[in-house]
Amino acid sequence: MALLLIFAVLIGITFWICYNRIIGRHNRAQRAWADVLVYERQKTRVLDQLELQVAGFKTYEGALLEKITGLRSAIGKLPQEANGDALQSVQKGTRELLAGLSVAFEAYPELKANELVGNFMREITEQQENVGAAITLFNGAVEIFNNSIQMFPSSLVNGCLNKKNAIIPFSDSEASAVFEYKPNF
Repeated sequence: MALLLIFAVLIGITFWICYNRIIGRHNRAQRAWADVLVYERQKTRVLDQLELQVAGFKTYEGALLEKITGLRSAIGKLPQEANGDALQSVQKGTRELLAGLSVAFEAYPELKANELVGNFMREITEQQENVGAAITLFNGAVEIFNNSIQMFPSSLVNGCLNKKNAIIPFSDSEASAVFEYKPNF
């Protein structure tokens, strides 16, 4: 009888540890996604300032102003819940904007001479690098969380108590298309 009681207590402790581990890892993945959103919002701040500068050059490059406004709007619409697919379009828009800024600098020396616009471009690039690092951390947190809800005995605890779904990690199909090698999973 005492052996049965000890066994029941051990199972209870195991469930308790697994339950708390799943909750902690889910919260870590949510925090990592929030970090991605913070960097995207910081990029919006820089884009707002850049928009004011580019507005002065509106006769030269009206399309660039539209791209900046569109990207800022897309960043504002990112969901609060972790969603790698939603971030993919924002990442693509940022790459297009940076390419557009480079073309504008080459086409219009007046823009290149404006040191302030160059500083904005560097800051946007830095913010984009921060977003890339935050995405890496997010995907790592997603992997740890997904493993914790899919591996035994945590999968049993998740199925009975937590009922958390796997989080989809961020992926970039445009970047993946560059590689010839495709893993078989």
